[in-house]
Amino acid sequence: MTGRPRGRARPYHILLLVPLLALWVPFYDRAEPSLAGIPFFYWFQMAWIAVTVLAILIVYCLERRSGGGL
Repeated sequence: MTGRPRGRARPYHILLLVPLLALWVPFYDRAEPSLAGIPFFYWFQMAWIAVTVLAILIVYCLERRSGGGL
């Protein structure tokens, strides 16, 4: 097999597990509180998109700085 060797996991890779919290249905299975008339069920899921992007961006930047490369 060719290519670069796989790196080891670093502590900040745990940030990539944070978005899994959004998969726990009982946590967001409700309509209140609403935000600008949008039920909690919908705006909570949309907020997790931003949280996931932020987590991936942080891990990516830390990987680049450590020289690991993704």
